[in-house]
Amino acid sequence: MGEIHHADHGWVTPAVSYFVACLGAFVALRSARWALVSQGRTRVVWLLFASTSLGAGIWSMHFIAMLGFSVTGVEISYRPGLTVLSLLVAVAVVGVGLFTVGYWRRRPVLALLAGGLTTGLGVAAMHYLGMAAMVMPGRLGYDRGTVALSVAIAVVAATAALWAALNIRGTLAVLAAAPVMGVAVCAMHYTGMAALSVQVDFSRSVQDGVMALQFIFPLGVGLGCYVFFGSLAFAVSPSRPDTQPLLAGPAAPLPPRPPRVPQQRQLREQRQPRERPGGAGARR
Repeated sequence: MGEIHHADHGWVTPAVSYFVACLGAFVALRSARWALVSQGRTRVVWLLFASTSLGAGIWSMHFIAMLGFSVTGVEISYRPGLTVLSLLVAVAVVGVGLFTVGYWRRRPVLALLAGGLTTGLGVAAMHYLGMAAMVMPGRLGYDRGTVALSVAIAVVAATAALWAALNIRGTLAVLAAAPVMGVAVCAMHYTGMAALSVQVDFSRSVQDGVMALQFIFPLGVGLGCYVFFGSLAFAVSPSRPDTQPLLAGPAAPLPPRPPRVPQQRQLREQRQPRERPGGAGARR
């Protein structure tokens, strides 16, 4: 049984991965709020941007944290195809969740639950697909109970993220919610990692892998910069009025506007002397 280390470089990789997860959550929440006050193609573009930001943030968090993962006496590499596929899965499932709650307005609670379940299962699939991308002279094993717990955390975290996208308004509120979402994402990741065990077997081939510093590190840094500059752009951009929370129900209809009276007619009516009660008969 190989000895596993989850923070081989100390606090650096957990701290950086948590920071990237928070940035991705911040950009996604702000993008989702802009999407909800937009219409047509503009809403689609904002939802796509939110999906890419949150999916890239979650994926970057996972693989930056994996840079600190090691097994004693074992060299770890990654399959590029499965690694890129895990990124696409992360973006796609987050997009499904955001588009579900963004367009299924008639039943917002049901949309939230369906979107949260789909997104949570997809994020868990991204995590374990990324783990399957590892190439090492050994066999991976998982504790089923801990795996189930990590999937449950992913579903709860995804549902909370979608609820926050629908209901949290204002930059300060988003700044408070993003670190909480970052904690949830990291909790899911490290719970899933706690389920892992490695049975070292040097007879297994390790020819189809690429070292993390040659492939994952540049990709993770690039996505991290994308999320960072996206969050910086939102931080300095002017805020836009937000709509009311979607889960609060439909807004009350506005009262009808009074008919407009031409300005010249208003002036003419004001200049005419008002007739006394009773008319001409009252003067006699």
